[in-house]
Amino acid sequence: MKIAIITITKNGDIIADKIKETLPVKVFSKERDEDFSFKEAVRTAMENYSGVIFIASTGIAVRAIIPYIKGKDKDPAVITIDNLGKFVISLLSGHLGGANELTETISKIIHGVPVITTATDGLGILAPDMVAKENDLEIDCLKDAKDIASLLVAGEKVYFHDEDNIIPIPKGYSEELNGALGIVYVTNRNKSFWIEKEKIKDPQLKILKLIRKNIVLGIGCRKDFSVEEMRKTVLEVLIDNDFDPKAVKSIGTVEVKKDEKAIIDLSNYFNCPLKIFSIEDIKAIDYKFKGSNFVEKTIGVRSVCEPSVELQGGTLLIRKLKLNGMTVAVGIY
Repeated sequence: MKIAIITITKNGDIIADKIKETLPVKVFSKERDEDFSFKEAVRTAMENYSGVIFIASTGIAVRAIIPYIKGKDKDPAVITIDNLGKFVISLLSGHLGGANELTETISKIIHGVPVITTATDGLGILAPDMVAKENDLEIDCLKDAKDIASLLVAGEKVYFHDEDNIIPIPKGYSEELNGALGIVYVTNRNKSFWIEKEKIKDPQLKILKLIRKNIVLGIGCRKDFSVEEMRKTVLEVLIDNDFDPKAVKSIGTVEVKKDEKAIIDLSNYFNCPLKIFSIEDIKAIDYKFKGSNFVEKTIGVRSVCEPSVELQGGTLLIRKLKLNGMTVAVGIY
C-alpha cells in the first residue's frame, strides 16, 4: 500500500517518524515543509495514494476528504490518529480500501488503541466485500453486498456457495440453503441457472454474485482494427459462451501488436493487464496450434491468440475464432 501521512503539529511529526521507521510513507508536515498547504496535501494524498493517515482530529479529516470521496470500491483507506497517538481510527474504506487492516497495523507500531466500527468486524463475521477482497473476486453489485452484510449483522442465515469449491465457508455464513434469507455465490459465469430458480421460488431472497477473475483472452488482429468492433466482438464471444465479462483476468498478444489501439482499449475496458509476448516466446509453442502461413509470413509466427492464452498460464476453453479480421481464444487460469 502506498501511504501518505498528513500531520499538522510537532507531536504529529514525532508519531509520523515512528511510523516511518517501519513503513515506507510520504509525510506532509505543516511544521517541517516550507511550502506546506493542507488543502494541497489532502488533494495529493487522496488522488495518488492508496492509504491516507491524518494525525489530526477526525472532524478535520472528515471535512478535508469530502470533495474526494467517490465510492467504497474506489476510495483510498483513510485513518486518523489523535495528536497523542492514543487512538487509531478507521475512517473510510474499511474493507475494500483496507483501512481496517491499516488501522490494526499502525496501532501496533505506535502502541495505540485501534478503533474499528464496521459492524461485521465487531461481530467477527467476514463481510462480503472482504470475502471478495481476500479471494480476488469482483463484486457484481455493491448494493447487493450491503444487503447481505445487513442480513449477517442481523443474525440471519446466508448461504455461501463457491461453484468451483475453492473457498471454505466464511465465518458467519451457512453451507445449507434451506431457510436462508440470502445467498452469496462465486462464479465466472454470466448466468447461474440454479440462482434463477431460487429467485423464482422466493423473490424476496437477497442474492450477491461474486465473480472469479480467471478468464484469460488471447487476441490477434489486422493492423488498425476498429476499437468498437473488437470490444463488441469479444463481449459477444464471452456472453455467447456464458462467461461474465468481469471475469476477464488478463489479455495477451504478440509484441508486434503492443501498440494496437483496439487491443489496448480492450485491456482498459476490462480493467485488466495486457501481457505482451515476444516472437521467440510464441515460436517456442506455436507448433501446438493450427497456424496460418499468411500470419507467419507477416509477423514471423503461425498463431497468436492460442499461444497467448497458454503463455498467460491459461488452459484453452475456446479455440481460435476467426472473426472478421481478428482472432480470439479464451482460456481459464
